[in-house]
Amino acid sequence: MVEALPHVAQPGDMIAPERTALIVVDVQVDFAAPHGLIGRHGTDMSPAERAIDRIEDLIAAARKAGAAVGFMRVMTRPETDSNALRTWMARRGTPGSEGICRIGSGGEDYYRVRPEPGDMEVGKLAYSSFHGTDFEQQLRARGIDTLVLTGLTTDCCVDSTTRDAFHRDFHTFVVSDACASFDEALHTGALRALSEHTSLLVTSEAVIAAWSA
Repeated sequence: MVEALPHVAQPGDMIAPERTALIVVDVQVDFAAPHGLIGRHGTDMSPAERAIDRIEDLIAAARKAGAAVGFMRVMTRPETDSNALRTWMARRGTPGSEGICRIGSGGEDYYRVRPEPGDMEVGKLAYSSFHGTDFEQQLRARGIDTLVLTGLTTDCCVDSTTRDAFHRDFHTFVVSDACASFDEALHTGALRALSEHTSLLVTSEAVIAAWSA
């Protein structure tokens, strides 16, 4: 159970708004909406919806406190799919020619949340928001050294982004109730691994309280 994992109850100055960014990973139609690619295949989207409820609250709190907000988004075309990706999918029996978050399909659009002027935006091809992007440069330019991470999915793009942030010497906090997977065991396992190796876990309530203080 996620609740049994160690959480920081009062992050306080560890996530001071002037040097912290709230990061929203891949809250997009194909990953989160009932009419998106994953939802159309009969997946229960309620874990994503619950996480987005918390993300909406966190975005409002970040804006009020003056913390930066960054929106990460997968943006693909058939020609941008790597050979490794195509080969892996074929070998596991899911060729995936339809692709996910294809530019122009509508699946790449934000779902329920979206950036405002002054927010950071990152379009990416891979799991990590740092891979092949200027994300680190955007953070450094704003004097940010701490990331509060949310989004989809815990075990994939949130995990990859968090680990890469840690490798780049950012302090990382993962909001356990503001990220989600479509398998509860993967969600809990990813949070446990991040807690063990790179990050501190927090709840949305604790973050909002810190930013409201």
